[in-house]
Amino acid sequence: MTNLNEIVTTLSIEDQQHFILFLEKKNKRLDTKNIQLFKLLMKNELSSKEVCLKLYKTYKKDAYHALRKRLYQSIIDFTANSSLEEEKVIDMQIIKYILASRTFLLHKQYKVAYNILDRAEVLAEDNNLFPLLNEIYHTKIQYAYSNPSVKLDELIEKFQINQKYYVQEDRLNIAYAKIRESINEVTVKGEFINFQNLVNETLEIYGIDVTESMSFMSLYQLMKIVTISAFASNDYLKIEPFLKNTYAILLTHKNKEKQLYYHIQVLYLLAYTLFRNKKFNESLEYLDMQNDLMFQKKGKFYNEFKLKYKLLLALNLNFLNSQEEAINILQPYLISKHSDLESLLDIHLSMVMMYFQKDDFQKAREIFSKFYHTDRWYIEKAGKEWVIKKNLIEILLHIELKNIDLVESRILSFRRNYSKFLKDIKQQRVLTYLNLVYDYFNAPEKITSLAFKNKVELSFEWVSGKQEDIFVMSFYAWLKSKMERKPLLKTTLELVKTAQIAN
Repeated sequence: MTNLNEIVTTLSIEDQQHFILFLEKKNKRLDTKNIQLFKLLMKNELSSKEVCLKLYKTYKKDAYHALRKRLYQSIIDFTANSSLEEEKVIDMQIIKYILASRTFLLHKQYKVAYNILDRAEVLAEDNNLFPLLNEIYHTKIQYAYSNPSVKLDELIEKFQINQKYYVQEDRLNIAYAKIRESINEVTVKGEFINFQNLVNETLEIYGIDVTESMSFMSLYQLMKIVTISAFASNDYLKIEPFLKNTYAILLTHKNKEKQLYYHIQVLYLLAYTLFRNKKFNESLEYLDMQNDLMFQKKGKFYNEFKLKYKLLLALNLNFLNSQEEAINILQPYLISKHSDLESLLDIHLSMVMMYFQKDDFQKAREIFSKFYHTDRWYIEKAGKEWVIKKNLIEILLHIELKNIDLVESRILSFRRNYSKFLKDIKQQRVLTYLNLVYDYFNAPEKITSLAFKNKVELSFEWVSGKQEDIFVMSFYAWLKSKMERKPLLKTTLELVKTAQIAN
């Protein structure tokens, strides 16, 4: 059955109100239940069976299924119409101009036709609509013999330049698709891929380079590709200058105001990268800009981005020692549903981390108990890296709660399921860390000894605090807090502070 609940959550409050008006105009019978169903789905408080009983007083499965199917089709129609009205007005106008000009050309009204094509060309150039420009130049060249004022060589040159941009966008789209396919192999199949090499080779194969003449969407896709490689390698420092330089290009882009959706995406990429590089205040600045854009066009994209925004806002505040504020921001989303399942899972795991850091292990366990699916399910929804973090937190949580039997079984299970994968991706240090955790679990009294501290010192190939990943640092902080007998949150923030000074 189509998950209408998820589809409804993609609509902003204003869109929901407009959709109800759309249904009212469409309904020809007074007893139609589509508006009633839609309002129940907006509240998202009842199960599918409960909604059916609310509508029909008895369980009419077939009638309910048919009603849902009709509502689904209505939402598709409404969304398509809205998109045509809001986003494709220019495209449609240009297409009309091209069709009209060709009609006039067939009737040998050459001057009128070329005037119309000139208007279409200006519009298409302003909006980087390379496919439509291709049609305009094709038509102009085809009938150039009929217009003595046309400078054919200049027209051919413009056509060839446009074709380069057109092909470049297609190549970038293919490169993006290939890299996303590789991510799927890592996420679902657990296969190892050297992402840095993959990105470099893919961009080279398709001859892609950053230029100011690229469209806004193309520049966003390029930023996304680079961010993906950083995600795979946990090295966000390398990409920060590239993202900032590319964003500087985007700020001068003539179509900036017309690309709200991608502009929001770009600001989030920058804010997230700065967070991972422990530049929390700078990350918050970009988040503020993102939030402002999310309210433009009457909040058209607010609902789609709000979970990512709230989560990143809370994470920054958490590491700025405003943990209670961070928890209060995320608390409402522990009981809410949203189509952005990956962000919901991240919110739950982040809340477990925050309560764990403040030594509220019972509350952390309460939230963790909501993770009742199998690891395979979570790998499909959020990826292996997320599942590995979840399992490591679970092991630490059971140690703090003195669940001795569960600690043993979870460590054995972790080693059995993820050792090969971690070795393949050259992250053996996770297994080294787990061994040290196990040493503490077996002999907690020895963790403050000089021998244990030396063992820790010799166990890792240390990187600078500037380069170290914020989440890796958070896991290490737990071990360090035990060695120094200090509160976990204090230890974590001290490590972060030291890394920021290095920055």
